[in-house]
Amino acid sequence: MAPVISVSNLSKTYASGFRALKNVNLDIARGEILALLGPNGAGKTTFINIVCGIVKASEGTVLVSGHDNVTNFRAARKEIGLVPQELTTDAFETVWATVSFSRGLFGKPPNPQFIEKVLKDLSLWDKKDARIRTLSGGMKRRVLIAKALAHEPQILFLDEPTAGVDVELRKAMWDTVRRLRASGVTIILTTHYIDEAEEMADRIGVVNHGELILVEEKRELMRKLGKKQLVLQLHDTLDALPPALASHKLELAQAGTELIYTYDTQGERTGITALLKDLGEAGIRFKDLHTTQSSLEEIFVNLVKRPT
Repeated sequence: MAPVISVSNLSKTYASGFRALKNVNLDIARGEILALLGPNGAGKTTFINIVCGIVKASEGTVLVSGHDNVTNFRAARKEIGLVPQELTTDAFETVWATVSFSRGLFGKPPNPQFIEKVLKDLSLWDKKDARIRTLSGGMKRRVLIAKALAHEPQILFLDEPTAGVDVELRKAMWDTVRRLRASGVTIILTTHYIDEAEEMADRIGVVNHGELILVEEKRELMRKLGKKQLVLQLHDTLDALPPALASHKLELAQAGTELIYTYDTQGERTGITALLKDLGEAGIRFKDLHTTQSSLEEIFVNLVKRPT
């Protein structure tokens, strides 16, 4: 199946000379949730704005459902709903009016039943006659999502969708995103909350210094780049590691009461059998052991720390 979005050799250099994006190539499958992670200034929002036709690329092409987003802008843009970072909407309009107006902007005929469904799905129905300025920050963000969905797009961009909202509302919005994906909508989100990406995304893309340094299925990413650690709780406290154990690159922790062994899950051998043998020969006994796995957050931090 052809990708719903295909980005080829995308670059953006601003008049100041700052290169915000560098030769980005990315295919996004229909119906997937893709999370783009990266530090502030990495180029995530620039990428979204180019795909949505808000910012002009310096080089490269973007196809949205087969439509070039420059030469066939209207057809491409109709496929996309965008929820920006900023809470920008008409403060004096009602929820119903602003969402209905957004539908009309894309040439869609009035459809009160559909607008009602969108507002109910986003728990906004009881606020339909409220003016935007009277809503909380979390409710305003839901209104932005409703506006983005009003013209029935097949692709939804969420740029920091849960920034500044409380934990309960974040989880409610996660449920909304899952329902949208279940209905066939493709979702691309940027987030600073690593747990958000870990919870929802099918694939993870990491952007740093304008480059897409990695795109991988979430589970495969954690399998390939996640480290496993074997933690041994010692029977007796160690002041220092014996020289005979130097080859295992152990870490002495918890004031000498724990040994931590980090190993590669992708290697042919973990080295654990040899470690336990050498511990026995060194007379080091342990009373308990357990393993831990790197989180997505740890993987992300290690990726963006790498020199570019």
